[in-house]
Amino acid sequence: MQSDTEYEDAAHALMVRLEQLIESRAPMIDFDSENEILTLEFPDRSRIIINKQRPLKEIWVAARSGGYHYRYDESRQAWLREDGSEIIADIERFATEQLQAPVALS
Repeated sequence: MQSDTEYEDAAHALMVRLEQLIESRAPMIDFDSENEILTLEFPDRSRIIINKQRPLKEIWVAARSGGYHYRYDESRQAWLREDGSEIIADIERFATEQLQAPVALS
């Protein structure tokens, strides 16, 4: 299990990376980052909310399709769900569903 500092570093890097990906590859999606919560807002006013869960050392994602929990896998250097799904690929899929148009973040 990673230390608090390792968790914070990995979680912060993910949030910054997601902001950069949305800004550069999905300009049709608005985003706001406040108090460690990244909110993606779509033209239909639906949202995807991504936030840190510090006590559990997880990242949680709430999308129209459901709620998902991710833990950092040091061996793969990726945030993964229990089933092995990677967070950026999932957000890309969730955003595609909510935008009803292809979103390519990776």
